[in-house]
Amino acid sequence: MKVMCAMSGGVDSSVAALLLKRAGHDVVGVTMKLWGGDSDTGCCSVSDVDDARRVAQQLGIDHLVFNFADDFNEHVVAPYVDSHARGLTPNPCIECNRSVKFARLAERAELLGFDAVATGHHARVGQTGAGGYTLERGADAAKDQSYVVHMLDQAQLARTMFPVGGIQKSEVRELAAEIGLRTADKPDSQDVCFITSTAGRTTFLGERIPFRPGRVVDTDGLHVGDVASVEMVTVGQRKGLGLSGGGPKRYVVDVDMDTQVVTIGNEDQLLGPGMNVGSVTWVDEPVSGPVLVQCSAHGESRVAVIRSTGVDGDTVIDVQWDEPQRRIAPGQSVVFYDLADTRVLGGGTAL
Repeated sequence: MKVMCAMSGGVDSSVAALLLKRAGHDVVGVTMKLWGGDSDTGCCSVSDVDDARRVAQQLGIDHLVFNFADDFNEHVVAPYVDSHARGLTPNPCIECNRSVKFARLAERAELLGFDAVATGHHARVGQTGAGGYTLERGADAAKDQSYVVHMLDQAQLARTMFPVGGIQKSEVRELAAEIGLRTADKPDSQDVCFITSTAGRTTFLGERIPFRPGRVVDTDGLHVGDVASVEMVTVGQRKGLGLSGGGPKRYVVDVDMDTQVVTIGNEDQLLGPGMNVGSVTWVDEPVSGPVLVQCSAHGESRVAVIRSTGVDGDTVIDVQWDEPQRRIAPGQSVVFYDLADTRVLGGGTAL
């Protein structure tokens, strides 16, 4: 099989290419040039491209670089900035997977005659008895990345491979070390790739949108503090709210962008019975009833019930927790799993 392997310069994608070659596939490594600005974290730096190229040389496979910077800016960076301007909490890595890695890259692979696209994500593709495809958690629970690829549908899964999804991260590093790959001991990427660790999110956004100061009030409407920017506040936040020290912990329970008011409350007031989820996509058929729900990349999955709120074709659904949970910040990705907590059913965005 002719496979295009996305190589970010990290150890997971390096070993993914290694495993594909060992399995006898015709492998070509591809690194995507996504961000033209400063980058010292994530997977967009010049050194990451160089690492991917050198690993490809070590493996004896061809290596290509595709420039998707315009797509990345349009579908990832610009929506990230716009989301903050509207008081949302976006997931740029998920949007990168949706619009670039599993859209533009897959499109390019098909044009060039590749049978599949592979990445280094810790997730697995399985098959149903009826010949369909499933998206499942990676074998290493601590490194599972099924949350960030939850948007894949049947057509995409049919052409997607996750070579390291069935092994532990320790095995990934052992395989890399065995043949002396330069990425064997390279730390995992943790941050948003287009935001530098030195300048940070505040500087990045402050150069692109106007910041508006906000009033902080308690649930009775009493003015208790001020924030420099309501665009930088998110539901569940506890620090940076201009509050006096001491007393019980207080959290953001609501952000009103129109009035520039941030409401805080105690931990009980942060709890909610459920949420509406929009822009829902399904791995296979739509699902309703009891499911497990995960609301952050490495958060716990919790029991909830999916209840449709619209007519046929409506992508907004009502999700009610089995027990009250912390409110989910609008804009966060919400992913549904089966009750065994192994298989992705679909996902969307908290409203």
